[in-house]
Order: sequence, then C-alpha cells, then structure tokens
Amino acid sequence: MLLHEQEQVLSYNGEVLVFQLSGPKHMEGAAGKTTNLSVRRMAFDRDTKLFIQKSSGVFSMHGNPLEAEIICCSSTTDSRSGLVLPCVLVKKKKRKNVLKYLLLLLHSSNRFEQCFHFKLDYELREDVRLFAGPSVLWRHDSRLFHVSRDACAVRSAPLQLSSVVWAGETGEEGVLVLGVRAACSPESEDEPEFSTSDGAIWGSEFFAYAIETQKIMSGTSFMPHAYSRVVSSVCVCKNEVLRKQLRISLVAVTQKNQLVWFQDGLPKGVCELPYEKPCSVKTAVTTSNNMLFIVSFASGNTCAIWRDSFQVASKWQKVNYVLVDDFIGSGTEQMLLLFKDDSCEDVLSTFRISDFGEINYASGINYKDDTPRAEGLQENSLLTVQALETRLQAGYTSIRELQHHLRLKKKVILESCRALIDLVQERSHILPTAEKEGLVSLWDDTENPLHSLNKEASMTAKVPEHFVEKLWQRVVDDRLIVGVKLAESFSLSLSDVSLSLVVDPDVTLISPIIECQNKIITLNKAFSALAISSCQIEPPPKKMKLDFDSKNDLEEDLHKRSLKNQLDRAKTFIAVTSLSPLLAFHSVRCTVLLHAKKPKHQRDGLQNSKKITLLCGKILLSLEDISQGKYSVKMLRDNSYCTGSLEDILAVLAASIRFSFQIVSSEYTLTPVNSWLLGEMECTPFKEYHKNLVCQRMGNLHGTVLSWTQKSPFEGVLTLFCRNMSVLFQCLHSLTGALPPSTDIRLLRSGSKDRLTDQLALALEKEVLISRNSFSSKENEVEKSGTWGKRTSKKISDAPVAPFLDSKEGVQQFRKKLQHEREESILSMNQAVNGALYQKMALKMAEAQLHSDMIVWRLSRS
Repeated sequence: MLLHEQEQVLSYNGEVLVFQLSGPKHMEGAAGKTTNLSVRRMAFDRDTKLFIQKSSGVFSMHGNPLEAEIICCSSTTDSRSGLVLPCVLVKKKKRKNVLKYLLLLLHSSNRFEQCFHFKLDYELREDVRLFAGPSVLWRHDSRLFHVSRDACAVRSAPLQLSSVVWAGETGEEGVLVLGVRAACSPESEDEPEFSTSDGAIWGSEFFAYAIETQKIMSGTSFMPHAYSRVVSSVCVCKNEVLRKQLRISLVAVTQKNQLVWFQDGLPKGVCELPYEKPCSVKTAVTTSNNMLFIVSFASGNTCAIWRDSFQVASKWQKVNYVLVDDFIGSGTEQMLLLFKDDSCEDVLSTFRISDFGEINYASGINYKDDTPRAEGLQENSLLTVQALETRLQAGYTSIRELQHHLRLKKKVILESCRALIDLVQERSHILPTAEKEGLVSLWDDTENPLHSLNKEASMTAKVPEHFVEKLWQRVVDDRLIVGVKLAESFSLSLSDVSLSLVVDPDVTLISPIIECQNKIITLNKAFSALAISSCQIEPPPKKMKLDFDSKNDLEEDLHKRSLKNQLDRAKTFIAVTSLSPLLAFHSVRCTVLLHAKKPKHQRDGLQNSKKITLLCGKILLSLEDISQGKYSVKMLRDNSYCTGSLEDILAVLAASIRFSFQIVSSEYTLTPVNSWLLGEMECTPFKEYHKNLVCQRMGNLHGTVLSWTQKSPFEGVLTLFCRNMSVLFQCLHSLTGALPPSTDIRLLRSGSKDRLTDQLALALEKEVLISRNSFSSKENEVEKSGTWGKRTSKKISDAPVAPFLDSKEGVQQFRKKLQHEREESILSMNQAVNGALYQKMALKMAEAQLHSDMIVWRLSRS
C-alpha cells in the first residue's frame, strides 16, 4: 500500500466494510486534484472459509489526496429515516491552514451522501466520536465541541474537561458524555452538591453532560470519583431510568492494567489484564447468551474476558482490528480479529473468527477434511435459531400491542376524570376526538361537545347557592370519614344520594377517583346505619325478568329506592374510604362531589327524576395534621354522660359494622343485660340519645356503641356497632358469661321483624294505590277520547222489568236489549291502552312489587 493510501474497516450487518482513501492511479506521485473514497463490502463465505467482495462504491471529491485523511468511521442512526447506516468522517486541507471536515453516509446501494461539512483551524485528534443524527463530538484544549446535521455550526460546551471516557445515548437525556474534570464546587443551584472529601483527596471528578439539554450531572451514578485519575475507557453494558434515577452497569479499563465492573456506581468485580496500557473495551454476546469483554491495548495486543467468571478467556498479539458482529449468520455475535501482515496488502488476508464455542475459523487452514455431518449440524442449529428468533419477535410484537392498549386505556380514564372535574367546577372541557387518539367512536359525534358540557353545567347550577351547611372529616383507625350536611329544605327533595372523592390533578401517581363506601345514618332513639354499596345483600333473581326501555338498571335503582323513607329524613351523607393509600403522598387535596336524583313533575302528573352532580367543597388531608390528632374522634365522659359532637358520633357509626341480636330467656328475666352494660362493659349513655351507650372500657372494646331495647322481661334486641369482627366476638364472649345458660341469642340479619312488618304493610299499601291510580288515569283518558262509543242514556237495569214480561214479544225485546248491553260492556272492557301510558304503569307497578318482594325476603331471613 502506497503512502498516500489509507484504510479503515467497519463491521455492518455481518459484513466488513473496507474504506480506502486514494488518488487516481495515473496521478500517483503527483499533486492530484481529485481524491477518491472507495468502499468494498466483504462477506464471509462458509464454503471457501474466506472473505469475498460482494459490491463496491466510490465517492470523488476535489482536493489533494496527500492531504486527505479518514478520521474515523462508525454506524450511526439517520434521524430522517431511523435507519442505522455506516458513517465516515474525512478531513481535507485547504489554504491558509484551514481544515475542512466532511461527514458522509453510506447507503445500501453503495452511494455516499454528504450530510454536512465544517471548518476548523486545528486537527481532530482527541476523543472524536460519531453519534445519531448524525453528529460529531470531539475534545480540544480541554473543551468539548460538537456539530450535527440540524445545526451545522460548531458549538462548545460550557465546561472544562481533561478527558472523555464514554459517550452514548440514554432514554431521557439523549446523548450523554461521561468526562473527567478538575474537582470544583457547583456553579449553580441546579448542579448536584460536590463531595469535598473527594475533591480534597483526588483533585478530579467524573461528570455527565447532556448534549441536547446542556445539563451537567454528577458522575457518581457511573463510578466513584476515586477512579477519575486512572480510568481510560468505559463500555456501558446497560442503562435505564428507574423511579427517575439513572441505573447503569458498565466495565472500565484503568491505567493500572485492570478491568473493573461497576453496578450503579459501585465496584462489583476486578480482573487483572495480561498486557499493559489498555486503551478500549467492547462487548460481544456469543452462543448461549454468554457475554465477553474484549480489551484492546496500545501495543496491538487483545484479550477476551468472560463476564460471568471475570477471567481471561484468551489473548492475542499483533492485532490490527477487532470487530464484533454476526459474520457467519448464526444468530449470535462472533469476534473477528484482523492481524498485521506486512507481506500482504489485503487487510483481510490474516484473520480469525471465534465465539469461544463451536464457531472457530482462521485463515490459512484447510477445511476440506470437515465432515458433512458437522456441516449438517451447524445448518440445523442455524435454522433452529432463526425459528426461535421468529417466535421471539412475534411475542415481542404482542407485548408492544398490549402495552399500547394499556396506555390508551389509562389515557381515556384520566381524560374522563378531568372532564368530570371540569364539568362539576363549571369549566369548559373539550374532549379529543376518537380519530385523534387512534380510536373508533361508538356513536356519531354530531352534537357539539362544548354545547353539551355547557348544558350540563347549566343544569348543575340550578341549585341553591348555600345548599351545604357543613363539610367535615374524621379519622377512625385506618379509615377516613367525610360527611356532608345539606340544608333541610334541599335534602328532602333528593333521592339516591352518594358521595365521591376526586383527587386534585396535581397528584398524578394515583387514580383520580377514590373508591369509597357511602352511608346514610339516621339518629333517633335507636341508631340505624344504612349503607349504599354494591356489597349489600339482595334477594336471588326472579325467574321472570321485566325488560323495559329505561335508562337505569331496574334492580339497582330499586335497591337504592328501598331506602327512600329513611333517606328523606336524613340530612348528613357520609363517605368512608381507606386512609393508608392517601397518606403515602404526605398531603392530598380532594374534591367532594355529591351525586343524587332530583324529581321533576311532568304534565301527566307522573314524576321523573334527573341525575345531578354538585360540588360540595374540598378537603385537605396531611400526615402532619393526622399525627397531631386534628381529625380524631373525641368522646369523653362528663359526669354520667358521654360528650361528643354530632360529627364524632356519625364518624364512629360510619366506621363501624352494625349487628343486631335477639335475646330470649324462657326461665329468667333479662335484668343481667343492663348490669352487664353498666358494669363490666363500663358503658356511658350519649347525652342526647340516652338509650345508646358508648363502651369506655380500656382496650379494643373502647368506643364500641351499644343499644338495648327490651320488648318484655324475657325478650329484647341488643344492637352493637363494632369496628371489626374481633371486637364483636369479645363482646359476645363477655355477654354469654353474664347471661343464664338457657338464654337463646339469635343474629337478626336483616333487622327486627316488627320494623320489617311495618315496612311490608306500607309497601303493599303502595301497590294498591299504584294499581288504583293507574286504572283511574286510564279511565280518565278513555272518557276524554270517547273511544267507548255512544252510551245508552238509560240502562235496562234502570228501567222497570214488569212491562216487558206481559207478552212474548216483550220478553224477546227485553232479551235483545240485555244482549246488546252485555256486548257493549264487553267492548268497553277490551279497549286498547296507549303504549307510553302502559309502560309507565307497568314500570311503577314492577318497582312496587320488587320492593315488596325484597322486604318479604328479608323478613324470611330475620
């Protein structure tokens, strides 16, 4: 090879690209005006066990070939297409000591494309690297410079550095440079704090610099600062961002002839290298997913080290190039060693391909004695690997589709929550179209969404300005209780009331909607706690199912309507939810929404209801306030009564489970029950509700609410409000010890029989009224429409019968008139009913019947 010729090699998709810079052959020895950059694509032939040329290409440029030079070559990503293409950086010398640098891309057709060029007054010698874009990065006079396709002007980083040990791409920060600089204090508040001990001892430190964001970060995520004076090159094996923290696994070669493995900034292993002055390290993944670290030395020597054992696998001398790729097409990587051979001009004349397993090829060896059986085994292994790769790729595609589906699902849920919050707070919210999100709409988007939201907001605004008298919160054990007290005049016109808690949008790590259970508590002489939740027991489904065109599910709607009588008397509505998930964020602000149905009257006299959502206010929940007992329940003994606010009483009842027991004694009176309550249980009555007592006994039973109703000296009902089942069993154990052995204690699962009997009577009366009103409305409609025809002014039954019976003709006339009156009566009974009216009548009757059936079922279980 002549002096003005240069060569560089690069592995790309299993091929070896040989770049050569030369001038025209007829101008050799003269100062030519044209420089040719040629490329040869060489592939390994498994038949001849040699590298053969597949294709070639040439790029001509103006300039003296003696002054041209190939600086470096690498495979980089083209930002326009996303393809990884070979890239070559070439230097040309111009007048007045100005150097021009060209960055060329090589396409699959062997056509060179000039991406950009830049001019410098010095040569690139130190830490030159090529990156995606493509872009060029280098170091000169302790400064870092870079230039890219998007910004052809040369830019310098605002920092001083002594060396660059690694540069690569990360997920969030983009191109990241790991360098070494003199230890210094942070220049701004954004930079991480500097360890003064490292600066005092070593005088230098690692730092990471993001090219796109111009952000300077500490290098301790890579390696400790103590290695900054000895590390010469780094190879990052894995980098990822976990919980907003960069996690890195890497190996580094040091000037102490060592290879050190680091995991998240801490050394995990070290290997002594067989030669001196290591300069670079790269990785290779071979058969069975084995990884090798390949270290090159300044003397031309090379060694390979196993990752698992961190021991030297092999070593070589007089190595010109070390390439890593799948050169034989086996599906795994091999190492290609190109040795120095002064007797031959071809750079691929002396080589070795090896993966330290079954694959081992070398130049100058006769492979004619290879058995066909071995060739067949290797071919079968190749086909097996290809099949496994296809299955792996299909599985990876399915995983990506599933991840995309989950992202879309989460996005739709969050967008729906934002729309709900904006609607309640009377703010406009425009939902994105289905096509924009890559979805298919299930309905025709003909209505203006902004108009719909304004319409709903106007419906929400038609409520009293001060409908909420009080919004409060309490903490009982591991539960948060939120209560809303409405104005009495407003609460009486609502039905099916429930509360929901919505987390403010600034907390995005949890679901915006908090799952909670709604309760309605009525305070009278005997407490009653009613819960509206999907967990409440219901009767088994009927065999005959009614199917009406209604907006609401009939069973669920009737299940809530069964509480209407108690609901009309309640003014305070309560939501109970778990406290632990909220305390994980130290401070959370929630919006309290009230959902209900408000009746509206129609022209025909029947009532319909519309759903409304009201903004009741916001609550702030902080760990500091809870630790100080700001929301704790306070029930103290004052003389012979228990003092506590109404909110404290409601919070205790809402956080408790209600159990009712029927106690019957056939031989003894039940006087021991009162003695047990006031004595062993140490109960104190509420000041305003004397028949309800609070257990003041220290321990788990403290705060349990009890109520004793004695129907006769031998029968009574004991009601307990317990925080958990353990408290219930302790109370029952204590009670059975105080009662006579012959006492019968029975759990009332659905309430007392007397109360259910009263409810059943009211429900049956309601059925009769609905039936009577329905026929009355039908009769009024028929009389107005006149569809029965002309009625005879005088019925036969009203006329005297004797005159018709005097003769045979009179009897026949009387018989004809009687038959006519009977036909007219039958005709009047078979009149058709309007479909809309019949549907309303049937729906109201079905609601009443289902309500009665539910009470009968509960009465049968009590």
